[in-house]
Amino acid sequence: MPKFQNTYKLLILAILTIFFTESISAQSSTVTVNQDDKIPELLELKKEMEKENELSEGYTIQLYYGSLNKANSVIKEYRNKYGQWSAAIKYETPNYKVWVGNFSSRLEVDRALLEIRRNFPAAFPLPLKK
Repeated sequence: MPKFQNTYKLLILAILTIFFTESISAQSSTVTVNQDDKIPELLELKKEMEKENELSEGYTIQLYYGSLNKANSVIKEYRNKYGQWSAAIKYETPNYKVWVGNFSSRLEVDRALLEIRRNFPAAFPLPLKK
């Protein structure tokens, strides 16, 4: 029996020694990061572009395509009736297009389309590819 007790005591002593040695020898250090001064500026630019959905695929609503005069009258009519979504005239040879909004999901564009079609029944969603 005494041999077993000595082995048991040695085992406990070894475990306690390992436990305390690990906690005593823990290291702490300091990390220094050197970065280019333009990185924060670029991160801010990226954040702004993501806010405007310029980096991801999204949707817009097309109200019209055709002549410039008619595109101008359509965008004027739209702006008189709606203000919550931006509108712009885009040129794609040979037509001018009136695009409304910059939506990040199909659900968003469909909700807006329900309202816009009351006054512009030919309006349709248009996926934007980046």
